[in-house]
Amino acid sequence: MVTNAQRARTVVITGASSGLGRAAAVRFASRGDNLVLGARREDALRETAEICERAGARTVALVGDVTREEDVQRLAEAAVQTFGGIDVWVNNAGVTLFGSLEQAPLEEHRRVIEVNLFGAIHGARAALPVFRKQQRGVLINVGSILSKIGQPFVPSYVISKFALRGLSEALRAEVAPARDIHVCTLLPYAFNTPHFESGANHLGHDAHAMAPAQDPGVVARALVDLADNPRRERHVPRSALLGLGMHALFPRTVERLVFHALSEWHFGYELEAATAGNLYAPSGERPRVRGSRPPRAPVSVVVGFLLRNLLGVLRPSPVAAHPPEPHELAQAGAR
Repeated sequence: MVTNAQRARTVVITGASSGLGRAAAVRFASRGDNLVLGARREDALRETAEICERAGARTVALVGDVTREEDVQRLAEAAVQTFGGIDVWVNNAGVTLFGSLEQAPLEEHRRVIEVNLFGAIHGARAALPVFRKQQRGVLINVGSILSKIGQPFVPSYVISKFALRGLSEALRAEVAPARDIHVCTLLPYAFNTPHFESGANHLGHDAHAMAPAQDPGVVARALVDLADNPRRERHVPRSALLGLGMHALFPRTVERLVFHALSEWHFGYELEAATAGNLYAPSGERPRVRGSRPPRAPVSVVVGFLLRNLLGVLRPSPVAAHPPEPHELAQAGAR
């Protein structure tokens, strides 16, 4: 892989209008890399491009939807025509839905999978032919810690992120003979972006990041490092591997603790009407890197809650089999 110190690279990023996409774009731009940026919202995308240009990058911004393969192909064509190739492709665009598998609309669950998985498939189909022709390139699929462990209240998101990791595994097998073509998966723990306020929500209350939520800049640094030093998977933070290890050893216990913690701390007490969020159209929220719904409690409070609930979880007792209803959250808030 040719390093940035030797020449400017060309980086394509989907979902570049806000959150991690914007943070990563600015970080690549500060190194002088060329950027091809894609997102659905024109004003927000243009704002990201302007920030990157002020940081020193040559930038192309194209409005499009990753669920339309022709829009994704346009990103690859623009990169080749403007900059002569593609060095790094980042499949970052993603959406979520807060609601149970059986209660939230099936069409909305389907849309989450279409954006998160098929958007990345479209990206791979656009990038890999260029990589093969060049005989080099780095494809980064932005997964999640939920690519390896389940979580209640966001089933279609979990399904899509597991599938995205499977996509990476399948592609690695396909490009195995190509020594300088790399397929990487970024696996971050929760970080505070507009993801929580812009997601579809059928639980009746506002969703918040869970402590210890990371700053998006930390995840962006890890993403850029992954482009510099490709490897199969990169966990952010690496300590998340400890949680995965605990789940491997005590799966049922960890799952029940997670259920209780999320029921208590993942949602606020403000009533929120059912919404499809940004599944089908961009959010009207002001574009930004960080979200406006930080964790409801610091890490110390969440850890204390988990420790107090550990003994109860270990006792054989029934656990609610459905997401918290609005009245249940309201009662919790009154305690």
